[in-house]
Order: sequence, then structure tokens, then C-alpha cells
Amino acid sequence: MEKFLLKAETNNNSESSILIRLHDLENQSRQKNRHIESNFLDEEEQALALKSFPESSYIHYDGGYEGARKKKVIFRVDLEDDFSDIVCICADIDTRFRKITHRDILGALMGLQIQRNTFGDFWIDDNHIYLYTSHLMAKFLIENFTKIANLNVSFYEIEEHPIQQFSTKRIQAIIAQPRLDAIVAALAHTSRKDAKEMIQAGRVQINHITLVSPGELCDNNCTISIRGVGRFRYIGIVQTTRKSRMVAEFDQYV
Repeated sequence: MEKFLLKAETNNNSESSILIRLHDLENQSRQKNRHIESNFLDEEEQALALKSFPESSYIHYDGGYEGARKKKVIFRVDLEDDFSDIVCICADIDTRFRKITHRDILGALMGLQIQRNTFGDFWIDDNHIYLYTSHLMAKFLIENFTKIANLNVSFYEIEEHPIQQFSTKRIQAIIAQPRLDAIVAALAHTSRKDAKEMIQAGRVQINHITLVSPGELCDNNCTISIRGVGRFRYIGIVQTTRKSRMVAEFDQYV
């Protein structure tokens, strides 16, 4: 119970910190009568922010392209204000002799001693690395981000804003009921007891919010993320077995 309460308290503190920071930016925007943007927020931070700062004509969430996972909150001053300082930089790479992974790129970026919230989504596609960041940070990265895992790279800014494509495969799992612990157990191929421990340890998110209640019910089309296992979209119950168990369907991101 102590661990359960500690996790809930940590989540509340994180939410308060995000909201305080955004309220401050919103006030600055109003007082100075100019647009102001936050750093890049991850999906959990965005979910928390949206509770108090829903998207509107004056509040815009932007990651550089439609469907971006990491986004900034931009406070605008009027309906004609379409400010965004997000740009995309690209590096051409030859993967025939040296495979570069997402972890390699992140490690190289962290080696530059910059904050994770100063850049957005990045990925490898067809011998190119694409990375979204602010206009100012792009200049720094173009000058200093020159090596990834012993491979020399040269980044340059591009005008187009490519979209990261995510592949999924449809899977099924047999569950006793649409509770979070039952679903996590099925997806992680573990016991309900172990699934509850994973949830209470903060390893599971529903719609990008970390939950600590194993008994939480899951709704159709919710996104379930299990650290170390993967990300899934819950489609729903498609049939019931003869033993009154449920066959649930999911889209698994691959």
C-alpha cells in the first residue's frame, strides 16, 4: 500500500509541475501579447496538459507533423497567429555496412548534453534520419551532431515535414474480463499477480497516463503501453468462448 500511495503522489507532483509551468507560459503570452511555446512534451505530459489546456484557436499542440508523438504547447495571441518554430532536420546515411538504431541516435543526442525536451520525434526511414526540433536547436545540432555510434553524419534542414509511419498487426488474446490486470497479463504473457505488480510499479499506461489501479476497466480504442512489452490499441471483445472467457482484439505497434 505504501508503494501504491507513493506512485500516486509522484504522478500528482508531476502533473502539478507541468500545469504550473504551462500556466506561467500562458500568463507571459498574455502580458507580453506575443506567442510563447513550451518545450516538447511527451504523450503522458500532453495528456495531463490537455485537462487544463484543451486545444483551441489560441492554444495549439504542434509536433511538426500530423500525428506527432512529442509536441509543444503554443500559446497564440489571436486567430491569425500561426506561429510555430518547429523544423525538421535530416541526415543521409548508408545502412548497408552499419545499422543505426533509435537507441544509438538517442544516446548520441544525450552525449551532446542537451535536454530531452528540446527535440521531438526522430526516426530512421529509407537511409535517412529525420529529427524534429526548434529552429534555434536545429542550428546547434547541424553544427555539433556529427557522429552516431562511430558513423559520421551531416544534418541539414529540410523544408518538407515528413510523417512518421507506424505499422501494426492485429492480434487476439483470451481474457477473463476487460480489467487492466487481465489485459496486461494476456499481452505480456504473464500471470495476473505479476501483471498487478507491473501496473503498481508504474510500467503501464492507458491513453498515455500511468495508472496504478489493476482494476481499471479498459474502453474500446484506448491505447495501452506496457514498458518492456510494447504498445497496443484495444479494439474490443469480439467473441466469448464456451468457458465464458472473452476473446479480445488488439492492434499491436511493430
